[in-house]
Amino acid sequence: MTNDDTQDASSEQQKKAAKEQAQEQALAEAAARRAGVRAGPRPKEKGGQDGPEPTRYGDWEKAGIVSDF
Repeated sequence: MTNDDTQDASSEQQKKAAKEQAQEQALAEAAARRAGVRAGPRPKEKGGQDGPEPTRYGDWEKAGIVSDF
């Protein structure tokens, strides 16, 4: 191995270590954000349609016209 090969290998290891450190930091930040979020009651919809949620059950009726998607 020449000096250039040794430097290239060392440089690659440093890049890999820096990348792993950045990944660990990003995962830790994401975990901290998730821990800070609380699921609370959702506000009631005003002016929405009666009955089951159309996007969940696949039928949408508005002004007497029904579409199925």
